[in-house]
Amino acid sequence: MVHDSPRKRASARLLASFLAAMSLGVASTAPAQDSLSQASIEAQQTQAELQSRIDNADDATREALQRLRQASQQADRLESYNAELAPIVDNQAKRIASEQQALTQISVTREGLPGEMREMVEQLRAMIEADMPFLRDERLARVDDLEQMLARDDASQADKLQRIFSAWRTELAYGREMDQWSGPLEGAQSDAASQGSQLAREVDYLRVGRTGWYYVTPDDRAGGVWSIANGEWEALDGDQIDEVRRGIRIAQDQSAPALLHLPASLVVEDGQSATEGQS
Repeated sequence: MVHDSPRKRASARLLASFLAAMSLGVASTAPAQDSLSQASIEAQQTQAELQSRIDNADDATREALQRLRQASQQADRLESYNAELAPIVDNQAKRIASEQQALTQISVTREGLPGEMREMVEQLRAMIEADMPFLRDERLARVDDLEQMLARDDASQADKLQRIFSAWRTELAYGREMDQWSGPLEGAQSDAASQGSQLAREVDYLRVGRTGWYYVTPDDRAGGVWSIANGEWEALDGDQIDEVRRGIRIAQDQSAPALLHLPASLVVEDGQSATEGQS
């Protein structure tokens, strides 16, 4: 028969208590490890989210810097463009100011325009009457039409002014053109000129601007140059008649342009007729 001593029983109780404590330690360590693992996972997720935010912030910063560079470049281009436009804008501002000043005078201009237009027509008539009498009836008829137009109220001031300017341009063009036409002999003639052309019903005319006005008969037997100083036709010799005929061919585009050796109609010196010069 075996008998347990009190010491053995005490040892057994201590062993049991140690084993129980070990069991409790092991049991309590498992939840703690689980908690650490979960915390680690959450920390990693937080770190990942933070890194994602940092990356996104970097991308946004780079985009903002790129937009800033583009805006700076655009500002430079606009500054250069504005510098180029500055003188243009300044000129336009001056022109606008000038036009505004002109507009303030428009009422005064409108009131004075009828008198100005009539004076222009009167000056045109005076110029034609003092000029060489080429196509005089046609030119004076143009002035008559202008005077009748000024008396009517069915045309605007602008239309009237345009027609007056057109008539003046026509008269001024006579001084720059060479022209030829056929028609009855007009104007007084000197004795020498009348001997060869008094029976001619129609002659060929040549006008060289307002420098010279000439005629020759169809048979080239007679011709004349208009003398402004004497107000009549002066006779041309045979060579001069040939020159007039050559000038007529040039005016008709039937011959190449060339210098014509002809007496002029103008007076170039006081008391001296220019018929002694060359045109």
